[in-house]
Amino acid sequence: MATDRLTDFSHPEREGGSGQSNSRDMLFDRVPPHDDDAEMAVLGGMLMSKDAIGEVSQMIDVTDFYQPKHQTIYQAVITLFASSQPVDAVLVANQLLKDGDLEKVGGTDYLHSLVASVPTAANATYYADIVHQRAILRNVIAAGTKIAQLGYSAQGSQAEDIVNLAQAEVYEMSVGKVRQDYEAIGPVVQDTLEQLDKMQNGELEKGVPTGFQSIDDVTQGLQPGQMIVVAGRPAMGKSTLGVDFARAAALHNNMTTVIFSLEMSKNELAQRIISAETDIPLVALRRADDITSDRWKVLNNFWSKLQGAPLFIDDSPNMSLMEIRAKCRRLKQTNDLKLVVIDYLQLMSSGKQVESRQQEVSEFSRALKLLAKELEVPVVALSQLNRGPEARNDKKPMLSDLRESGSIEQDADVVFLVNRPDFYDKEDRPGEADIILAKHRNGPTDTFNLLFIGEKSKFVSMPQDQQGGV
Repeated sequence: MATDRLTDFSHPEREGGSGQSNSRDMLFDRVPPHDDDAEMAVLGGMLMSKDAIGEVSQMIDVTDFYQPKHQTIYQAVITLFASSQPVDAVLVANQLLKDGDLEKVGGTDYLHSLVASVPTAANATYYADIVHQRAILRNVIAAGTKIAQLGYSAQGSQAEDIVNLAQAEVYEMSVGKVRQDYEAIGPVVQDTLEQLDKMQNGELEKGVPTGFQSIDDVTQGLQPGQMIVVAGRPAMGKSTLGVDFARAAALHNNMTTVIFSLEMSKNELAQRIISAETDIPLVALRRADDITSDRWKVLNNFWSKLQGAPLFIDDSPNMSLMEIRAKCRRLKQTNDLKLVVIDYLQLMSSGKQVESRQQEVSEFSRALKLLAKELEVPVVALSQLNRGPEARNDKKPMLSDLRESGSIEQDADVVFLVNRPDFYDKEDRPGEADIILAKHRNGPTDTFNLLFIGEKSKFVSMPQDQQGGV
């Protein structure tokens, strides 16, 4: 019978696992939903890739695994990952041996078989979703069984209490981790007023500084949890402004920052940063004959100051959203990440087939906003504008010019549009740039007038505001 075959398949713990599943099967009165192959594939992917660990750990919990030995292995992997140690089959085996659990899970041979069971770690999240869905089904069955027991054992006067307990059981087994996110208005208002009082007394830290006093005065810095979009036409300077934000945070305020550069290589990005920080023209850094002995002194001094600076650069090709999220989570855990800059949104890859590019960019936009909220850091996403500005007489960009998706405008908390009049007419305010704060969810909009120094790849504040420049 099918039931007999299923029953035989569901007890691999007879080959070295514990008998915990037997007691659970009694509760369910039949074999509970689970997928051993998916559990093995998840663990195998985690043993192959740290990025997979970062993604999977956000999707499932140790209790989502049906097999006790898989729970033990998962916990050992997470323990190593949380302490910023490398993770592979050998190191996990050592961790399990130290905890006295190695033989319980089948020894080192079983760990190596997990790695051999999956050709690539890329599908780890797919298998994790299967594991999580099976766990939800088991929770549904367990909750239903418990509710039924409550109903049979209750007295008539307890009926309302039983209904409340039943509702609690249903909420606890619902998808994801259940948290009490709601709060009464009284304490919330009190916290807000206390923050305002601290701000007035100079006790409350502002957000991540942009390096431009005029912008920081209006925005109070780049706020944790915000998605900030810096948009412009090609060669307008959006990448330069994004790097300026990163330099101000990491090099001048010692805040851990990561730049994901999907357009420029690490060397190109480094040249821009060196030029902006040392005032040595960018073109000179590309011609060895232009580097005099004095310039070498400047470069060596800059190099010595740069040691230990918390600025990270990633120029991995075809970077996927999964990779970016995993790397950001790792940096948050190990280096207290404060700012993320992505250059640029339209170059990101999802690694899967979608109906349209617009839908894909919409998914990126929403995911970056959620990442900002999850990690409580500002995420600066650079974005291209369509040709709309070029069709207007004044060439001034607008929010509606954001390319490929209106959801970028919707998801963003702050949108900066970069406009340089002399790009279209060399006689129109040469060297000046307007940074248009076109959207500001928590404050007023404004336009900031900066100087664009293209040969040194940076923006600086106008002379009267020079004290705030980078």
